[in-house]
Amino acid sequence: MADQPKTAEPARAGLSPRKRQRIVRGVQYAVLVVALVALVLYADWTSLAENFARPDIAEKAFPELFTIALKNTIIYSVGGFFFSFVFGLVLALMRLSQVRPYRWIAGIYIEIFRGLPALLIFLLILFLPIALPGFEVPGGKYGEGILGLTLVGSAYQAEVFRAGLQAVPKGQTEAARSLGMSAGRALFTVVIPQAVRIVIPPTTNQFIALLKDSSLILFLGVSGEYVELAKFGNDLSSEQSNATPIMVAGVTYLIVTIPLGYLVRRLEARAGRAR
Repeated sequence: MADQPKTAEPARAGLSPRKRQRIVRGVQYAVLVVALVALVLYADWTSLAENFARPDIAEKAFPELFTIALKNTIIYSVGGFFFSFVFGLVLALMRLSQVRPYRWIAGIYIEIFRGLPALLIFLLILFLPIALPGFEVPGGKYGEGILGLTLVGSAYQAEVFRAGLQAVPKGQTEAARSLGMSAGRALFTVVIPQAVRIVIPPTTNQFIALLKDSSLILFLGVSGEYVELAKFGNDLSSEQSNATPIMVAGVTYLIVTIPLGYLVRRLEARAGRAR
């Protein structure tokens, strides 16, 4: 019996992927428009402006906003970043050391200070004089703030450095050793400089994180000449019974962090092209 001729399968009914994509995109735009219309119609803009954007109260933040609060925020952040950079590199080298106790010490430190909330670390620093009578952090409130940021930042910076050190090809070390360099000299003149270049983008991100974490210094009870942006905005808001100073402090943070974020993206793009 001759084989029956095969009939062509019926074409699948339905929308093409391109049409489905257009419909999904149209729905997303419609949801966005509805949300914006609802925000415009139902938000109490007068009340929001009265409580968060009063120009007369915002003027009272100047010039102390820049001469004291922002200056102190930068001092805390740069100091914490410098020491966390140095200490983080030491921890990374210990984590990669062939000496097992060094690896244990670095690993325990990193896990503890990455696992603890930053706020808790600052509160522990606040109670250090009670736990250790007579103990004082050098530098007073500046020293306490920088110490807190260093403890928080160094644990994260250590992992950034560890990744950078491991990303340097082993052939670089072997080539340096073949030229007669000692292991230490090869590490500090060949490997570490290359690792630093690799970790510049995430390290800049770490500085942004420390800049924001500096707001936790207010829990150290700073006042007067030691206040940073968050404490300054909070105190002035309490004094004026209005949230405008907090908004001003927030905008000041953005003035600093947004350009830094742009710089990070440029550095990442440059690093990607180099690779």
